[in-house]
Amino acid sequence: MDEIRALQKMVDECGRIVFFGGAGVSTESGIPDFRSVDGLYHQQYAYPPEEMLSHTMYEKKTEAFFEFYRAKLLYPQARPNAAHKKLAQLEQKGKLLAVVTQNIDGLHQAAGSRNVYELHGSVLRNRCVRCGREYGIDFLLNSTGIPHCGCGGIVKPDVVLYEEGLDQNILRGAVQAISAADMLIIAGTSLAVYPASGLIHYFSGKYLVVINKTATAMDQKADLHICGRVGEVLSQVEA
Repeated sequence: MDEIRALQKMVDECGRIVFFGGAGVSTESGIPDFRSVDGLYHQQYAYPPEEMLSHTMYEKKTEAFFEFYRAKLLYPQARPNAAHKKLAQLEQKGKLLAVVTQNIDGLHQAAGSRNVYELHGSVLRNRCVRCGREYGIDFLLNSTGIPHCGCGGIVKPDVVLYEEGLDQNILRGAVQAISAADMLIIAGTSLAVYPASGLIHYFSGKYLVVINKTATAMDQKADLHICGRVGEVLSQVEA
């Protein structure tokens, strides 16, 4: 409880909080973490997950790419958990500047957050590579083989694949938010994915907080380190 009191005190003192989150934020919504013991990196496939979700796989073995993508990245039944909801409340109270997320599930917006920087895109958006027509997640879920638009083009998920660069506009927005923050909460991420995790070095504010079940590279530099589940911790904070 001392950790929660310390976190509450920091939240009370700050008015420009930025939340930087990873897969651990969504595990409490039933979406597996790639790098956890039960995650995709510990399951057996013909190719490792980073190869299955690469631009090369999309280009060279397109049908296999979509089979894997549908089976392992789409969780339409997932709903926002306590972490997503608390962050939306903090934003509504005017205390949270932005959410910077490595997740692609859209749960922050579903909970009510408005200023969200999705570093790796979103499974909720899909676009024809030929005509640009946009499609929702249901189109991908209900398709088989390689999904095609009415014009004949492939409908590609708006997700950053391995070997692809991050959206520069989203990167700039995330950097500006982190640079302006007086408090940065890093949660549910091992900070192992670059260049996304490098964004935290733009923070120069008052309080750095890390909430994660396992060790991260920023634990020693944090003003407060809480080992635990993100939703369980944030649910105890008053907005």
